[in-house]
Amino acid sequence: MSREDIEFKGEGDITLRGWFYPARNTTGPAPVIVLSHGLTAVKEMHIGPFAEAFADAGLNALVYDHQNFGDSDGLPRQEVDPIQQYRDYRNAISYACTRPEVDASRIGVWGSSFSGGLVLAVGANDTRVKAVVSQVPFISGPGIVTRMVRPDFLPHLREGLNGDRQHRYGGGEPTMLPAVTPDPFAQALMAATETHDWFTKTAANHAPNWKNEVTVRSFELIAEWDPGATIDRISPTPLLMIVTSGDVVAPYEQALEAYERAREPKQLLLLPGGHFDLYEGDGFVKASAAARDHFVTNLLG
Repeated sequence: MSREDIEFKGEGDITLRGWFYPARNTTGPAPVIVLSHGLTAVKEMHIGPFAEAFADAGLNALVYDHQNFGDSDGLPRQEVDPIQQYRDYRNAISYACTRPEVDASRIGVWGSSFSGGLVLAVGANDTRVKAVVSQVPFISGPGIVTRMVRPDFLPHLREGLNGDRQHRYGGGEPTMLPAVTPDPFAQALMAATETHDWFTKTAANHAPNWKNEVTVRSFELIAEWDPGATIDRISPTPLLMIVTSGDVVAPYEQALEAYERAREPKQLLLLPGGHFDLYEGDGFVKASAAARDHFVTNLLG
């Protein structure tokens, strides 16, 4: 059976949409893996193949777009709200548990980049989750801000964020900025040539509904989000963290430091390459196989 288009209720009764991949070669209810993407990304951007790999291994897989992005509803469009996204991961689990193909006692979560941080928070707080895979994870908003923004620029940045908040409080439309730009000195949520090239190429080839814009408020909300702070609480749920040694988008040093704070049972897979090298080619083969094996071991036994 091929994937099924699905929709379910997210936070605030907003309709979320995605795909359900039924487990193959199974009889009766099987585990389910819930997957979603990173900052501004949509489900068409290379996470379907991960879901396929899990389905081939006898695991159901549920992929969805975050609120305000892609095929999911929600306003304002193109706004990243980490708390909302965290809660919707848990809503996706609740929906999955209603499906007859799913064994609700065997739930796994998979996240990459920004959602790699989201699943750390979900794994730390949702006891329905029995296995976690966090790939090239976003660990700390405050840590990213202090790393990426020059100290003398911070007052100007804060002033702009405060101005946007006041503007929206008065009924104004959200101020937008590009999600990516090839100029590392230009204003964008993710200002790096590597990020720009991956998003624009992937959108052109696979995801025409991706938009290169995001609300200014998204930066403020992201800067306040610190999912790595509770990584020690994931235990005793098994954790696999997959990190690339050249990652400067979600800095690998922060991921490794967070991994040290995690408690057993845990496993680290350090692969060569940059942030986006796990979505295709040899990087995908290794990352998807490691995630598959982690879920098979801990959910299928």
